[in-house]
Amino acid sequence: MRVHLGEEKFAGGFSDLLLEIGNGDYPSFDEMITIPENVCTVVTTVQDLISKIYPDIAHIHDKPMEWLCERAILTPKNDQAAAINDTLLMYFEGEEKVYTSIDTVVNMDDATNYPVEFLNSLKPPGMPYHRLILRVGTPIMLSRNLKPPKLCNGTRLKVKALHRNIVKATILPGCSKEETVCVLRISLIPNDLPFKFKQVQFPFRICSTMTINQSQGQTQNCKNRLARKLVFTSIVLRSLLTRKLTQ
Repeated sequence: MRVHLGEEKFAGGFSDLLLEIGNGDYPSFDEMITIPENVCTVVTTVQDLISKIYPDIAHIHDKPMEWLCERAILTPKNDQAAAINDTLLMYFEGEEKVYTSIDTVVNMDDATNYPVEFLNSLKPPGMPYHRLILRVGTPIMLSRNLKPPKLCNGTRLKVKALHRNIVKATILPGCSKEETVCVLRISLIPNDLPFKFKQVQFPFRICSTMTINQSQGQTQNCKNRLARKLVFTSIVLRSLLTRKLTQ
């Protein structure tokens, strides 16, 4: 993610703060630090976070491209991002469409050891979920290179139309901004499991909320973060804070 500090008077102090935290020099108490109030706004519930970052979220399909490009919620873990995305999806207007993947083992000798129900429950890093729920207007992020440089891993799009085997979407940022494309289901084989299985599914995830790692390389101007149930090292915390952008 690229940091936009613009003409903020706090820009210099923010850079010094990052260095102090990264070097372990920032004052702490019982191995915990208090982040200055001018760095972030504290919210107490997920609903408050959603209303602050995505006001009037129900009409997301009517929002301009710039509105979606400049906001996101960041979390440290995939399960937190998925939970908040599910909550956001319930706020969207319009009919939802459910796409389920076709999961099979590559080596048929493994079929008895790894039944389809087990394959459906797997969530390997970088792979889409077995059950993908979408509505028109939903922001999504590609997880594979389909047609570089237009459609690459990390490209964000906005769902425009949902068909049985095709998702029509509009590219948000990038060299092909506002161009409409059609995405098909493709075959995906994860390489970090002790066995090989093939998943046929659309190669993307909802990105209203994304993990810190997924936000790498993204350019946005309005951002908030949810950091729950995680003990940060100084380097991880500095990585999170470098995603602070001009409010």
